[in-house]
Amino acid sequence: ALVGEQQAALEDEKKLSAEAQAQVALLSLQISQLQEQLQVIGQALEIAEMEKKAQAEQIEDLGNRLNIELARRVNELSRYRSEFFGKVKEALGDNPDIKVEGDRFVFQSELLFGSGSAELGDAGKAQLARLAGTLKGLDGQIPAYVDWILRIDGHTDRVPLTGGREFASNWELSTARALSVVEYLASQGIPQRRMAAAGFGEFRPVDPGATPEANRRNRRIEIKLTTP
Repeated sequence: ALVGEQQAALEDEKKLSAEAQAQVALLSLQISQLQEQLQVIGQALEIAEMEKKAQAEQIEDLGNRLNIELARRVNELSRYRSEFFGKVKEALGDNPDIKVEGDRFVFQSELLFGSGSAELGDAGKAQLARLAGTLKGLDGQIPAYVDWILRIDGHTDRVPLTGGREFASNWELSTARALSVVEYLASQGIPQRRMAAAGFGEFRPVDPGATPEANRRNRRIEIKLTTP
């Protein structure tokens, strides 16, 4: 009986050993499959990284080419701006109320408008008509691929508007004056898509003083040939 029990235990142990070996073999197979999958994933990641690097290089190249093209167009516009300044100065003549400051023409408001008004006077219309004549010639000279606009900026002094005026604030007045210039230039044949009007009120003074002369300098219309 004892020998029979020992033989039975031995048989059970052999069965357990065979099952363990089968489990080990299965685990080894699964590990091998996982290693193959990891290898495939690693290769895919490596390919994706290479593609990402190539795309980054393409984007950098496109960015460099775009910057070069933009610089070329800005330089080209600068050349036309120089011609524009020269022709406008010649057309407008020697007028102390029209100055060139930096990259823009500055018209003193008194030349164009009455006090507190956004309605153009006859003298102002005459000057703007000369400007429009020069601009119409310029529009045909600048290549179509060079995008440009004529930006008209309205500025006032810091003196608050008194009651009963047409405009509630200097900001409204400066914007209305800029718009009046745009509309008049449009009536003279300047394409509307080539113009923009902006009002700055008293917040961009060229003279920080509070004297009558400083106020006069700050009341102005600035016209600039630039890019959108």
